[in-house]
Amino acid sequence: MPTPLDRATSSRAPFLAFAAIITGVAAWGIWGQDLFPSRDPTGDPENWTHEECTRWLKNRNLHPSPLATTAELLERIKANMRIERP
Repeated sequence: MPTPLDRATSSRAPFLAFAAIITGVAAWGIWGQDLFPSRDPTGDPENWTHEECTRWLKNRNLHPSPLATTAELLERIKANMRIERP
């Protein structure tokens, strides 16, 4: 007669839960933060923080320097911004 422990270990649910966790960890490791991309900052770039400036440049593959100041990043942003026309 099977015990409750035998029935629990023969179930597929724990295996599938474990496989889902491993798949999620692997996806996060492969894609990193790009798995959940962040939105662009909005408003006037003059009021953006250093992190927002860096994120805007990274989203466009412009590779911001980690040593750059906010003023330098802002200069690059203004040089690369596209004029939006209605």
